[in-house]
Amino acid sequence: MISVFDIYKIGVGPSSSHTVGPMKAGKEFIDDLRTMGKLRDITKITVDVYGSLSLTGKGHHTDIAIIMGLAGNSPEKVDIDSIPGFIARVEETERLPVGMHCHTVSFPREGGMNFHTTNLELHENGMQIHAWIDEELAYSKTYYSIGGGFIVDEENFGKEEISALKAPYEFNSAEELVNLCKDNGLSISTLVMANEHAIHSDEETRTYFANIWRTMRECMERGMNTEGILPGPLRVPRRAAALRQQLITSEKTTTDPMSVVDWVNMFAFAVNEENAAGGRVVTAPTNGACGIIPAVLAYYDKFIQTVTEKDYIRFFAASGAIGGLYKQNASISGAEVGCQGEVGVACSMAAAGLAELMGGSPEQVCMAAEIAMEHNLA
Repeated sequence: MISVFDIYKIGVGPSSSHTVGPMKAGKEFIDDLRTMGKLRDITKITVDVYGSLSLTGKGHHTDIAIIMGLAGNSPEKVDIDSIPGFIARVEETERLPVGMHCHTVSFPREGGMNFHTTNLELHENGMQIHAWIDEELAYSKTYYSIGGGFIVDEENFGKEEISALKAPYEFNSAEELVNLCKDNGLSISTLVMANEHAIHSDEETRTYFANIWRTMRECMERGMNTEGILPGPLRVPRRAAALRQQLITSEKTTTDPMSVVDWVNMFAFAVNEENAAGGRVVTAPTNGACGIIPAVLAYYDKFIQTVTEKDYIRFFAASGAIGGLYKQNASISGAEVGCQGEVGVACSMAAAGLAELMGGSPEQVCMAAEIAMEHNLA
């Protein structure tokens, strides 16, 4: 069973599988070297990127993400504004400070970061990191970025992660979830929170959910107030800020009940544009679909009632349970099920969360999730 903490993660754009995952892999590699006591002996690091990670790697900043991870940064804490200058210095000097500047290694422009069009055997999103002492290979590891910011090394690929703590209400399907709720007289969010409290303290869960909602709100706010051109050769203009101004101007005079949909779209545009610009976002459940869930909760906040701590905890708990079922039984990875697959999961999660807030029974919450997914299946 997958924790809500694993579904909603603070990271950076533009991709959970191609940016967040590779950054985590880079940091994990350096942490391994430090644990083994080898880090200060390493003189050079090289990276090989394969498959989908390679084919869209430049556009998704996969190379930059790996370098920042090797430098010791995590996706949730990396200083976004410092990235361009850091990368420029690495390219200019061909030297890479690793592990938060505790050691510096060679990272050559030619041969340091290598993109391959072929796939590794186990997954489309494969990468290998190699540490060298002079010309001798000292340590090497293969990672796969399997969607939603999750990474797994080759040794553990396909193995079920075993939790040290047993949750009181374990479920592996929506049917099992609904039956547990019925048998114990619980809502979905209450049941999920009982599971989370078996792993995390009340303070930890409250802080976690508060940070998730705060990050989503800040991301929407930046997106709604930033104009200009998004990165990339297509020079796509941002739309959220202009759309917001149009909606504010017409808000007092419009009688169209469907105008609320324009607000939801604008909230989603704001987040998606921040993600495309490499901003800080929340995987919901991936970066590629990260605008949908915050947009729906922002809709509730603006048009139903102000979102309280209790509200966002219920919303994230219920929607996170649905996301965990997709992660466990199908996939949330665009590389595996296509971009519409991860968008469909986000729609399903958002519908479940909204139904929970509107007082839906466990059956109704799961029905809402199913209906939302159905419209994304072609």
